[in-house]
Parts: sequence; C-alpha cells; structure tokens
Amino acid sequence: MSWLSSLKSVFSPAQEVKEDEIQTVLQNYVLPHSENGLKDRISQVNVQGRILQLTINTFPQEKDHLQQIHDELAEALEKCGIQELNLHIIQQKHAAHGEAGHSCSSKPKAENSNLPPVMDASPKAEVDPNNPPIQKAAPQQRDVAAHPRIQNVILVSSGKGGVGKSTTTVNLALALQQLGLKVGVLDADIYGPSIPTMLGNAGRTPQIENENFVPLDAYGMAVLSIGHLIGAHNTPVAWRGPKATGALMQLFNQTLWPDLDVLVIDMPPGTGDIQLTLAQRIPVTGAVIVTTPQNVALMDAVKGIELFNRVNIPVLGVIENMSTHICSNCGHEEQIFGVGGGDQLSEQYDIPLLGRLPLDAKIREHADNGKPSVIAQDTAAESYLNIAQAVLQQMGKLPQRQRDENRIF
Repeated sequence: MSWLSSLKSVFSPAQEVKEDEIQTVLQNYVLPHSENGLKDRISQVNVQGRILQLTINTFPQEKDHLQQIHDELAEALEKCGIQELNLHIIQQKHAAHGEAGHSCSSKPKAENSNLPPVMDASPKAEVDPNNPPIQKAAPQQRDVAAHPRIQNVILVSSGKGGVGKSTTTVNLALALQQLGLKVGVLDADIYGPSIPTMLGNAGRTPQIENENFVPLDAYGMAVLSIGHLIGAHNTPVAWRGPKATGALMQLFNQTLWPDLDVLVIDMPPGTGDIQLTLAQRIPVTGAVIVTTPQNVALMDAVKGIELFNRVNIPVLGVIENMSTHICSNCGHEEQIFGVGGGDQLSEQYDIPLLGRLPLDAKIREHADNGKPSVIAQDTAAESYLNIAQAVLQQMGKLPQRQRDENRIF
C-alpha cells in the first residue's frame, strides 16, 4: 500500500471490526486440498483493536498449505475490518479420528460444531492456559531509537483539560527558540487541535513532498497539527483510539522535520491510547506537567505523572498555571484556584516546580489572536522564558539517547 493510500485510510471514517462477519468467515472456510472445515481446528480467537490472533491445530501433511491458509484468511478478514492476522499454529502428531490432511481420508465434522467466541484480547482477558495466544512484549522507551533529525522530544501534558496546556506549549516552544534552540511543534491533541489558532496559521494546509508532509512555518518554528489537515475549524475528529494514534504516528514519522534541537508535543489531556502509543513508539526526552492549584486538577495531574513514571519517561517538572489573579482595576491579588498545588506535586514526586503563571486576560487574548505572550511580549513573557531555562537545565541532567543515523521514516 502506498503512503498516500495509507494516509487516506487513516484519515477516512473509522472502519468497524465486524465480529459477526468474522465468525462467518471462520465458520465457512475450508482447508486447502481438503474437505475439513477450519471451524473444527480453531482453539482460540482473540481480537485486539484491528488485529486478530487465531490459534488452530494442524497436522504434518498440511505444513505446505499454511501460507495459503494465512493469505486467504487475511484477505477475507480484511473485509471485516481486520488489518492484521496473526496465525498461531499448533501441529498435532497424529490426525484425529475421521480427519486428516488429505481429502481422500477426510470427512467433514458435524455442522453444529461451535467456534470459540471472538473475544476482546485486553491485557486482563482470560485465556486458555493450554493454548495461550501469541504475546509480544510492548516496546519500552529504552528500545526506541532517537529520530535522526530531532535531538529531543518534550511532551507537554496535563491530567485534565482546561488548565492552559496548549497555551503553555506554544509559549514554551517560542521561549526555547528565543534561547537559541531550533524548535518544532507537533500538535498531538487529535480531538481538540488548537495550536494552529494560537500560532496564527489556522486554515493553512501543508504541502506533500515525496509522500511526506512539509511542516508549516510559524514564527520560525516547524509546526504540524491535525488541525491543518481536517479543513474547516468546526470539523470534529470522531475517531476511535487506533485511528487517532495511527494519524499521530504519521504526523511524527512521515513529516520532513528539519534538524531540530527540540520538538515540543502538545499532548491531549488524560492517560489514554495516545499517551501509551507515544511512550512505546516515540523517543521522548521528558515530560512537562501543566496544572492549576485546585485539587481536582492536581488529582488528574498525579495520574499523568504516575503514567510517565511507569513507562520510564522522565518528568522534567511541573508548571502551575493560573496561579494567581491580579485585578486590572484595583490591583487586588487573589488565588482563585487555591494555593500551593504546584509545590505539593513538586514535593510529593521530587520534581522541580518549573514556574508559576498568572491568570491574566492578556495571555488568553494574545493566544486567541495568534500572537502568544512570548511574541507579544506581555507581562507573562518573562515567566515563560524563565520556565524554558528551567526546562533546559533539567534536560541537561538526563543522559542523551543514542541516535540511529540509518533510521528511515
């Protein structure tokens, strides 16, 4: 499949996995050069996303037909929404009574033979201990090679929405650029892409060169977002997890990123599929957690920190947003969302508090107008520069990942 065909598939409406049709395919398939039905040989059927794991019993006489069985089943199951078939073969020494690998000695089983049910192969799904499904260990951060043109990847994350994560992302990226780094921005917030608006290039579409995206320019930074690809700003991205993560991986891997010191990735809120995919397939230097001081935000931020700890992504620190509000009329200062939330996280997880940002209407206004605080040089610009310096200091304490110069994207 060509890259463009693959891209079209990822960005098209999600194709559902049709379990009833899977059952029909497996029920009706007859083994090559035989009258034996596949249904009599199946010991386990597992579906995980759009991958089907099928365990069947075979006999020595059938070893030359295994590839044909796989290819014919894969083609038929593709119409049911299955993208990948993993066929697990258990070879029996002797044929069962009334069955063999050749048609001359075989008789079909009774028509009322039942298939194993199609199951969701989640990590805690029950499996037959005598016929366990094929299991492949999930990739770890230490196993992911560095991108040949990107020195560091920083995730800007939050446990919940509405804490100013995207605004922090664009200003942190611009501040790092002002400190002399070559910076790019990837908007991984698939369901709520706001980076195009905040960087003033909403409505623009990237060019495609040699079947790769050419990132857009925003204030000298290379930028790409799903928002640049879906057309009108009011178009919803109604994708299930596998479709969204597939699109994200294409944005990262199939983009002609220039040589970058840092790629800043704006993460979706929460701890779901996209976060796990990034942890397993993208080389991450570290994560920055954005929160407000209120308890509800802190509880969700804790979950984000715990996730990164479990997948071996260093947490560079926490940014306390909307820390305080100063009335523009009277000058009265008030902690609307509480006090000390960032300090609490910093102490609990032994991570630095990278900085505090005020609840300031100018930050919101400048971001909405496509000229973030660091560009507009409002009163918050210096705070963002100080946070960028603190992030660089934390990055300097981490070991550098070995880059694979031969890696092809």
